[in-house]
Amino acid sequence: MVQKTTIHAQSQTLPGSDEKLKPAATFIREDYQGSHKLAGKVALVTGGDSGIGRSVVQHFAREGADIALTYLPDSEEEAQDAKVAQQLAEQEGRKCVIYPVDLRSADHCRQLISRVVSEFGQLNILVNNAGTQYPNEDLTTLSDEQWLNTFDVNIHSVFFLTKAALPHMKANDAIINTTSVNAYIGPEILLDYTATKGAIVSFTRALSNQIVSKGIRVNAVAPGPVWTPLQPATLGHYNPRWLEDFGHETPMGRAGQPSELGPVYVFLASQDSSFISGQVLHPNGGTMVGG
Repeated sequence: MVQKTTIHAQSQTLPGSDEKLKPAATFIREDYQGSHKLAGKVALVTGGDSGIGRSVVQHFAREGADIALTYLPDSEEEAQDAKVAQQLAEQEGRKCVIYPVDLRSADHCRQLISRVVSEFGQLNILVNNAGTQYPNEDLTTLSDEQWLNTFDVNIHSVFFLTKAALPHMKANDAIINTTSVNAYIGPEILLDYTATKGAIVSFTRALSNQIVSKGIRVNAVAPGPVWTPLQPATLGHYNPRWLEDFGHETPMGRAGQPSELGPVYVFLASQDSSFISGQVLHPNGGTMVGG
């Protein structure tokens, strides 16, 4: 059982840093034993430098996959986090290459896929995890720039990357998209973010129907409140008090740890989920949602 940790008011600036989280997040359980579920696979994890992405990287590596991960360029904090994530994967005996890339550009996404396939010779698992959010309490003051940027980061990059990756994927490969519990509960302070996460759910279902006959599975994960740098860099930056006892509203009464998300992605990436496609898994602390 994961013990509840007390989270106090705090703030960071975007994109945020794992190293500055108080308390520190956990990324993999000490007793997690890999069993070669992803041996011989190559996975691309966007936003793999920190938070949920770092947990996915570490779990995939422990399960035998080689890793390509992206982080937002021009950020010393993200670059440092990416190096830590790379080291964690390499400690598992796996190859890991980091790519600083702005995923809002279709050209950058196409170039990224080409570089990954050239470096590793294949691509079997695509994890569309990179995302951003920033609170706004009044639609009439939500800037056009913020709306467009949120869509560029959260959903347009998913389209660009998946479109570029599909020609390199084959039967038994997997695409995993990170959506959010917010797509189902609609928090009033994250309208643009919530809209993109709803789009990811629909994209996942439609793409699954389009390509399931090829043996490529497409699923999504909808985390509840998870303790990652995105929270103090957005919610905390807007109002540090919002992070007091972060996650207390869940039935479990706490936020999740990234370490509790990584195994969900392992399941969807591996043959353990061979009869699952077009679905959304809900590691959210017990919140009941429809869909």
